Amino acid sequence: MFDTDREWIWYHEPQHEWKDSELTIMTQGETDFWQGTHYGFRRDNGHCLLTHVHGDFSLVARVTCKANAKYDQAGIMVRLDAENWLKASIEAENKTTSRLGSVMTNHGYSDWATVDIDASIHTMWYRVQSKGADLLVEYSESGKRWQQMRIAHIHLYHGSLAVGVYGCSPTEGEGCTILFDHVQVGPSQWSD
Repeated sequence: MFDTDREWIWYHEPQHEWKDSELTIMTQGETDFWQGTHYGFRRDNGHCLLTHVHGDFSLVARVTCKANAKYDQAGIMVRLDAENWLKASIEAENKTTSRLGSVMTNHGYSDWATVDIDASIHTMWYRVQSKGADLLVEYSESGKRWQQMRIAHIHLYHGSLAVGVYGCSPTEGEGCTILFDHVQVGPSQWSD
């Protein structure tokens, strides 16, 4: 179920298909979101479907990615602009291992926090909730029991953000197929 009560806007629109409130996209090769750190390159050409939120919010999504190449990835995105954003996803690594992780980018520099998971895991639930400029990022294999990935801060936050789902395929090649079959935006439930 995709939250169709909201206005959604494509950022680098990919080939896609809507069916019964589910979205399937096909990424293009050489697409990515990364800024500067360690590798030196800057890419802001991945695919996102975003909606604008004002004030504290919650975004929940279930994402299934059938990777075709190393670094194929899909998950959720919280975006202020090209140099200030957060993504959380599973990223393909090799035949046995993928990386469940998140990237927080502030002032044009990305970090990358990951944990290795079995490459047979293709579907994951993600949840991000906010308190002002602070973000709580969680994941779940069931959509019921949530585990914290990180707490992060968007330094240039001004009360409004774009949030939604993303996918990209950093290497050359055919890209990958991604299914978003649950995407909901609502008020933040983050409490201490």
